Amino acid sequence: MSPITPDDVTRREFLETVAKTGGQSFLFGSLFVNTALLRLPQAGADPKSRAEAEVGKGIVYGFVVDTTKCIGCGSCVRACRAENGVPEGYNRTWVEQYTFYPDGEVFVNSPNGGENGFADPAPTRNKPTGPEAPMRGFFVPKLCNHCIDTPCIQVCPVGASFKTDEGVVLVDHERCVGCGYCVQACPFGSRYLNPETGTADKCTWCHHRVIKGLLPACVVSCPAEARIFGNVSDPESTISRILATNRVQVLKSFLGTRPRTRYIGLDSEVI
Repeated sequence: MSPITPDDVTRREFLETVAKTGGQSFLFGSLFVNTALLRLPQAGADPKSRAEAEVGKGIVYGFVVDTTKCIGCGSCVRACRAENGVPEGYNRTWVEQYTFYPDGEVFVNSPNGGENGFADPAPTRNKPTGPEAPMRGFFVPKLCNHCIDTPCIQVCPVGASFKTDEGVVLVDHERCVGCGYCVQACPFGSRYLNPETGTADKCTWCHHRVIKGLLPACVVSCPAEARIFGNVSDPESTISRILATNRVQVLKSFLGTRPRTRYIGLDSEVI
């Protein structure tokens, strides 16, 4: 049987092919992936090589979240939903509230993704008022990490997940077959299957705005300037100066995915 080309593949054909063939298979964590005969291109060289080649040759975008500034107002979540038409019950970005108690318990809360803020918009930061009072707390906005070594691209059997020259990870909705492999493979929970389109969906850093010279909607809407987006290959850019003068961390660094979304003030308890 000859290899299948992108034009040949429809959602039905993909599912039928996977069901009928027993060719190449592999395990990604607990996820079983069968890519039998689906020899679709992954846009040239391996992602790591392509990402490294991008650095220094043009614009490479990055994103910084300053958790010391986030006030948990939810403006970013609401702006993202409005800008990108995110269905109710799903989020491309969300905010988590971490609260630490004297007995060592850490409570993580994110009602409706933090879209409507939190009951306590200003947690008792290092100000306990009693033995049971929380010791401290903070907010952590979450979004796609646009990893350099991204597992979501690696597991996509039809090449629908890809990375732009600027380092932005996107989904080709015309090619996506909605198998959900990328949703399961993302270790950050950043992807979901859009119930309206039947395809994988995620934060794009508002790529449609960025290519017009605009900032992502969540960045524009943040009243605390806790979200910073820009060209990290320009040493004079705001984000480059922030990265050069602050201690930054990434989520789940032990996974080795090399996220482009970085954090200021991230505690080790944040998952």
